[in-house]
Amino acid sequence: MGEKRERNHEYLEFGIHHVAMIMDGNGRWAQAQGKPRLEGHRQGVETVRMVVKETWDEKIPFLTLYSFSTENWRRPINEVQGLMQIFVEAIDRFANELHQNQVKVRFIGKKEGFPSHLIERMESLENLTEQNRGLTLNLALNYGGRDEILRAFRKFLQDSSNQGKEMNEETFRRYLDTGNQPDPDLLIRTGGEKRLSNYLLWQLAYSELYFTDVLWPDFSSQDYHRALADFVSRKRRFGGLG
Repeated sequence: MGEKRERNHEYLEFGIHHVAMIMDGNGRWAQAQGKPRLEGHRQGVETVRMVVKETWDEKIPFLTLYSFSTENWRRPINEVQGLMQIFVEAIDRFANELHQNQVKVRFIGKKEGFPSHLIERMESLENLTEQNRGLTLNLALNYGGRDEILRAFRKFLQDSSNQGKEMNEETFRRYLDTGNQPDPDLLIRTGGEKRLSNYLLWQLAYSELYFTDVLWPDFSSQDYHRALADFVSRKRRFGGLG
């Protein structure tokens, strides 16, 4: 994924095992430049590639990107259809590169509602990279945090091995889309908004939150490392006194 540069930090030593991102601002970026909104989404794909590379370079094991929410279906039909095509193009373009660099790709959320040719590519990419042991990249598509919790609860109830067992956090979390992955240590949201937007509601309970006004297509390697350095400067207490 490109030539390795010298690291400023060994972020694992500072407790960063999982970074989650809300990639906001594609449409506003395009409109500010007098371009169609879909051009902002296409440019945003380049930022995704940069972020994956930087995360891989820094040996951070997990990265989760909010790519299409359950609420995004409410957008104009031409934008939704355009996004579906961009997803197809991105998978076709980067599948081999991700696999060659040992990136394991998982799609979290629901596949229902997507065109069949997109679902086929999603499943093919998951199968291709299933045995990879480098970075785990979760792409949240047709994802909503409340929906995930409800689906997990139904899965728990439908699992016959749980009959007579008391539900607790550790047993329940196994039914979440992120399974036994560690919760995100850091959430980064671009675009200036300061809310979770129904994203990883269970997993973000004690994550550090970082908000930036930079629009996603303009989000640079320097911006990413600024967020990581901000995390390093914080003291996490998890409800205690540290």
